[in-house]
Amino acid sequence: MTIKRAEWNGTVLAESDDIVTVEGNAYFPESSLRREHFAPSDTHTVCGWKGTANYYTVTAGGKSNPDAAWFYPEPKDAAKQIRGRVAFWKGVTVRDA
Repeated sequence: MTIKRAEWNGTVLAESDDIVTVEGNAYFPESSLRREHFAPSDTHTVCGWKGTANYYTVTAGGKSNPDAAWFYPEPKDAAKQIRGRVAFWKGVTVRDA
């Protein structure tokens, strides 16, 4: 299985070979996060089929990237495969390690 890595500002944020892809987004297991780079955000959004998303602000190399990671703490049944997983955007790159 291929190992994927999420990186931003020259820093590895997560790395795993257990990726679930939904709508083109790679969802990493929470256990693969390098937690020192994540802080909870007050932002929430709602997806009709996945549920309510919560966000993290990512910090690396002295810079912050607000709401650059998201997760569904209680996904709807149709999205149960992303429970306990985190995805990225806002300039975070996901590539093969």
